[in-house]
Amino acid sequence: MKTKLGKLKRRILSNNNDKEVPPGQFVTEKFPVLTFGETPKIDIDQWNIKLFGSVQRSILLDWNEIMGLAQVSIEAEFHCVTQWSKLLNSWDGVSFRSLIDFVDIKKEARYVMIHCYGGYTTNIPLDVLIDQDVILAYRHDKIDLSPEHGGPLRLVVPKRYGWKSAKWVNGIEFMEENRAGFWESKGYHMDGDPWKEQRFK
Repeated sequence: MKTKLGKLKRRILSNNNDKEVPPGQFVTEKFPVLTFGETPKIDIDQWNIKLFGSVQRSILLDWNEIMGLAQVSIEAEFHCVTQWSKLLNSWDGVSFRSLIDFVDIKKEARYVMIHCYGGYTTNIPLDVLIDQDVILAYRHDKIDLSPEHGGPLRLVVPKRYGWKSAKWVNGIEFMEENRAGFWESKGYHMDGDPWKEQRFK
């Protein structure tokens, strides 16, 4: 997949803690594929992302509009709730903050529900998502994301367990009240901070 990139690229280093890994985790060089359900087949020409909910006006952005935004690269750890951590990861994409510049979010909005192709959802506080190291990534370690790893676009939230870094994102819903996503409704923690070992409720 050939991507048309925005003009500016800046590099961000995400350093979550001075310890090597969060409690209960082991380090691996592998990047296992963990997915609930089937991997969706997504036509890039039909791909879009909707920003809606507690906003003045909903908008829909297509692939070219997303790729026309300023590009960022981050170096960040990735911690899976199943107890593995991959410490060295390079992600290329667009910052979450650059996306919300398109919408007038109501002042009451405090949370976000991420929606994905295939029906997956996950909830995250808005103040977590506007951290500078949170991006919508299309590339991992210099290779375009395969469908199994969330291509064409996935969310990356380095300071949360991996289930919050949702694959195949196609919707961002701003919310005034917190609401459980897919795994959260099945007993996973609403926040999912690996350094606090917030695996389950």
